[in-house]
Amino acid sequence: MDETLARSRQLKQALADFVLDAEGELATALERYSAEQLARSQQSDQHQQALVIDRFLVEGIVGDQTPIDLFIADTADLSESDRQLLKGWKRSFVGLFAVTNRLPDGFELMNWLTAKPYTVKPNDPAALEEMQRFKLGEILLTQIAPITDTVWTFAAPWKAMGNLGKPKLAVAIGNFKQNYKESLYSDAPELLEEAWRSVERYHQDFLDFFGSDAITLPGYQLVKKVAEFQEVLTKKQLAEAGIDESKSMADLAAEAGMDEAAIEEAAEAMGADAKAVSTMLKSKETAAKMVTPKIDLPPELKKAEAVTVLAHPRWGQMFLPTYTQFETLLQADDWHSVPGAEKLVRKYLDDPTINAFVWHRLAAAHPKALGTVLRSTLERPTFDLQTDLDPLLQEYKKPLQPELPEIASVPLHLHDLFQEALKEVSKSKPKDKEGQKPKKGFQR
Repeated sequence: MDETLARSRQLKQALADFVLDAEGELATALERYSAEQLARSQQSDQHQQALVIDRFLVEGIVGDQTPIDLFIADTADLSESDRQLLKGWKRSFVGLFAVTNRLPDGFELMNWLTAKPYTVKPNDPAALEEMQRFKLGEILLTQIAPITDTVWTFAAPWKAMGNLGKPKLAVAIGNFKQNYKESLYSDAPELLEEAWRSVERYHQDFLDFFGSDAITLPGYQLVKKVAEFQEVLTKKQLAEAGIDESKSMADLAAEAGMDEAAIEEAAEAMGADAKAVSTMLKSKETAAKMVTPKIDLPPELKKAEAVTVLAHPRWGQMFLPTYTQFETLLQADDWHSVPGAEKLVRKYLDDPTINAFVWHRLAAAHPKALGTVLRSTLERPTFDLQTDLDPLLQEYKKPLQPELPEIASVPLHLHDLFQEALKEVSKSKPKDKEGQKPKKGFQR
């Protein structure tokens, strides 16, 4: 094992040198990947910049090959065991890990996103010595790579975040989900599949309630309709969870060991109206009202004359206060005559929330007009909507494939963590249930 670890370190350095010294298509792919990852991140520090390089080694695409494929093809003196080790690194992934046990030559870690355990051993004696300070519960942001079927190694610099309490851990997981969307459930494809199925179920619930995948309402009416939709979903989820909807809020609070003040604090932290919750407690209204979150659309949507909601089983829901205006300019005999037309087109190109799905929907409904508008706005007389739209969207950093929307369900162990973090923030101390086994599955 020591020899394999040492060899993995040598191969990793050789692979990194190969990529960093490359020119042409490989260099361009690295530059593009780095720019995309750092641009979309909410934070960019030295660790994250280094991590981007290590992620590219295993996630990057150059034509129809990976950097690992190109390195193997270019390096003639690799042994068969070297080749197998390198190919195995395609399973490498970034995760947020907790130290669950200390070993003489490494650690037992748990990936917090999937609750899966790993035996991870540093391939550098100096790194192992530095990591001796890690205590049980230490949270690490890093990338790991397989060495054997049961042993992994650190494949990137780590960021030690300390032994976090549940509220801070929940925040760290939220940041990870935001900054490393491609790495969600990387080691658990079954969880990723279930998350996507939950988006599809949400989409069907949307269709059942609204009757269409595209609706347009005044902002104030949309607020009311979305609140009604949320209440329908909440009641459905309570029924599926086997919770008695007829019980009062006070009854459920008593069963959970939480007093009225704690419930109010928890509700406020979740975005619910604390005063409304207090009223429900005293008036014995049903629990369904409690778990329905407060709907608070941004001011520009509340005040908009017309908000269009577009729904898709993969992209989720888009709330667009200017969609009808965009369609108006596409339907006009002379689109230049529409006030603010070019500014609106530019906004749709620059705004990251106007995703590829929105553009494809506009292209399907108004292909001739949209092509004319883009040729004029971009000053590209040869622009062809059919062949040039996707490259244009990529040019404006709009992914062509959907990322997992925020409406997706999360594994129950994460749901439980978020709930426990909320209780701690709310200074509530519900009694632990003895002998309770860890939950598996998903919760929306």
